[in-house]
Formats: sequence, structure tokens, C-alpha cells
Amino acid sequence: MWRPDRADKTPLYQQIVDHIERRISYAELPPGSALPSERKLAEQLGVNRSTVIQAYEELRASGLVESIVGSGTRVSRTKWGIAPSHTPNWRQYTEGGTFLPNLPLMRRIREATSNNSSIINLASGELSSDLFPNDIVHSLLREQNFNEHLGYDDPQGFHPLRKSLVSSLKQYNGIHTTESSILITSGSQQSLYLITQCLLSPGDAVAVEDPSYCYSLPMFQSAGLRIFRLPVHHDGIEPDDMIRLYRQHRIRMVFLNPNYQNPTGAILSESKRKRLLEAAALLRIPIVEDDPFSLTAFSGAVPPPLKAMDTDGIVLYIGSLSKIAASGLRIGWMIAPQSVIGRLSDARQQMDFGLSIIPQWVAEQLLASGRFDDHIARLRRALDQRQEIMVQSLSDILQNKVAFSPPQGGLNIWCKINRPVDDSKLLEESIRRGVVFVPGSVYGSEPGFIRFSYAKPRLEDIPAGIAAFNQALGMM
Repeated sequence: MWRPDRADKTPLYQQIVDHIERRISYAELPPGSALPSERKLAEQLGVNRSTVIQAYEELRASGLVESIVGSGTRVSRTKWGIAPSHTPNWRQYTEGGTFLPNLPLMRRIREATSNNSSIINLASGELSSDLFPNDIVHSLLREQNFNEHLGYDDPQGFHPLRKSLVSSLKQYNGIHTTESSILITSGSQQSLYLITQCLLSPGDAVAVEDPSYCYSLPMFQSAGLRIFRLPVHHDGIEPDDMIRLYRQHRIRMVFLNPNYQNPTGAILSESKRKRLLEAAALLRIPIVEDDPFSLTAFSGAVPPPLKAMDTDGIVLYIGSLSKIAASGLRIGWMIAPQSVIGRLSDARQQMDFGLSIIPQWVAEQLLASGRFDDHIARLRRALDQRQEIMVQSLSDILQNKVAFSPPQGGLNIWCKINRPVDDSKLLEESIRRGVVFVPGSVYGSEPGFIRFSYAKPRLEDIPAGIAAFNQALGMM
């Protein structure tokens, strides 16, 4: 995001005026475009509100913007003598299409954290940069020569990476598969997108956990799917609930996160796993298993995925390096029957002709090296320490204001606030105090639940973030 240069001799308000003028002249801000409120723009640019007020007054005086009570400040419908009919109605275009925008609360969280290093981020599910295997990757890049073809690769993914994944999935997760049954994707979300777009049709009924990360993804609504809930208990969903939904709505697919479920941290019990697989096989319902957190198990005892127990080929297994190595590599994978892999590979080729060979090569080198074990061990220790600090902070600072049960892995703690609150107001009050979290309603939960993530912030910021949240809660 652009910010005024305080070292420049040009007054700050004039720099803002010049910047907005340029954006208007370049048609980045077409006629009628809404500008941020004075308070919001001041926060974004790190200036006093009076500076923004002065800039907006200058723009109004020049006729470039107009302010209407109740409608805020907008780019004038007629600018530089050009009639608005000469410009496409971009607002109409952006409000069209079939792919829905992010949920408002998610957009607010992104807005608050974008280019704002001072805010304590307890919302992001991303690892902090010091938890990435940077040293290992740097060593591999120095030691190994990159000699791979730089043209379009196999749309199914870099074959050496798929081969390394066969070994890694067997070693760490107990999953037996082959290279031909693996599709490399740009993270887990691309896998979910391909499934919703290629294997399901508008109007199909699907079951997701309640609460669930899937609720935060508008891609399910964009695909026109009917979503039904499977309540998550301390030991995961009830298989009988899935059977009931099938009988009532003929659900065609089930989306689950059985290990360290996001956001609750629950682990589906072994007895339920067996019953679930038996019932799904009998009803011929595919299960999509999203498994981003298994390897974070603090004790090293990785809960076996459903896919490791799947003898009927009903589980589509999704994994990625985002939560256990580096999100920026954008490396994910899906294990599925070869007919499904073929269908999704074809769709993937239409979308982007396959993932870049370079991150796939780096990922393959990382997995094939003997140093990935060391990285996972270090990551587990670090996450365990961070969770311990957050648990202590929640107990000491919030005390009986919230209830929670920390999981033995994953990146999050799911909390229930022990009194009624308004999610949106609590989030705004927290942002004003310099901390951000994810309200439970984003995941389909009733108001009064929140997800705190401990993987992103610095150790010393965790207690400060909980203290700031406590102050915000006190204002409710």
C-alpha cells in the first residue's frame, strides 16, 4: 500500500491529493468509486485524520470528488470534462459474476493487518517466518544444481515431487499411494476449488463440520452447493449425523478435517473413524479429508488420517506444506482415484497449465533431504511453546471470562466467551487496541466463540495481544 513520504518536503496532505489524482487519471478509481472514510484512510496511511480532511477538502474544491451525507466521499461522476458514460460501469461488473467475495469480517481482518506491522495478529493461520525451514532451503539451493525443464510441466505435477510424496506420506501418515494417484495443487484451497467445481453440480447437497473452515470459503456458495451441518464434539462429528443427513437430503459429499480440526482443535476418535468409513462406504458417499495439521502433533504421535484406514477408495485426501513448512511455496496435494485425478488435472491445465516448476523442485528437495525430520521436530517444539504461552496468558489475563480446551497439536485455540457479545463490535474494539482474531461466526458458529492462532505472532506479543483483547472485551 502506498504511504506518504515524510522525508519529502511536499506537505503530507498534498502528497495524498496527488496520489488520489493519479489513481483517478489512470482510471484505477472510475467515476462514482467510493473512497475510504477520513478515519479509515488516516489509519491506512499512518497520518492524522486532520491531514486526510485537508486532502479531501482540496479534492472537493477541484471537483474531483464529492461528499454526500450518508454516502461518504466518492469520485465525481464527471471528471476532467469526461462524461461518465464513457467509462464502463465497473461497480456493476464487480458486483456480478458467480464467484462471491470474501466474508465481510474476513475482509475487515485482512484490511486491518495489511501493511500494518504494529497490529498483533492472532487471526492468521500462517506460520511466522522464523518457523519456516529457511536455513534448510538455503543450504539445498547452494548444494543442488537446478537442471529441470522450464517449460510447461505435467499438469498432474512434478513427477519427482509426487514420488517423494509417496515416501513421505507413508512414513509420516501411514498412507499407501502411488505417483499416479497424486495431483499437485497450489495449496489446499485449490484442491477444494477443483472438487467443488468439477465433481459437484449446483444444487448438490454436501455436509461440512459445524463449526468449519469451509464456512469461511465463499467458493462453496459460489458453486451453488447446499450446505448441511455436522456438529463437532470434543471427539469429532457423529457418524449417525452423516447418515441422517443422507436420508433427509441425499448429501453427495462430506468435507472433514479430522485431525486438530480447524477451528476447534478436535480429533475424531478412532471408533468414530471406523463407523464413519463403514457408513460412507455403505452409502457410497465420498469423504474429502483436509489434513493440514497432523504433523504438528506436539508429542510426535501423529493421529492416522482417514485415508490411512480407507480400504474402499472413498476418501479424497488433501494435504499441503503451508501449515508445516512454508505457505509461500504454495505446494499442496490431493490423493484420489486415478479417474478423479485425470478429471481434475484436465481442469487444472485449463486454469493455469500447472504450477511453476521451481517451488515444486524446492519442495521435492526439502522432502527428499534427511533434514525435513529435523524441521518438523523443531516446528513441534516451537508450536508447543507458543501454545503454552497463549494458554498461560488466557488463564492469567482472561481467567473465567472464556472457556477453552487446548489441543495437543495444530495452530489454534478455540474459545467460548462466557457472556453474550457482538462479534463485529468486539472485533472493531480489538482492532482499535491493536490486536486481531477470527470471530467464530466466520466458521458458522453461533456468536460468542473466537479462534486465537499462536503460530504467527512473536512470543512476546502473545500476552500483549491477549491483554489488548481483554481490554476490548471489557468495553462490550
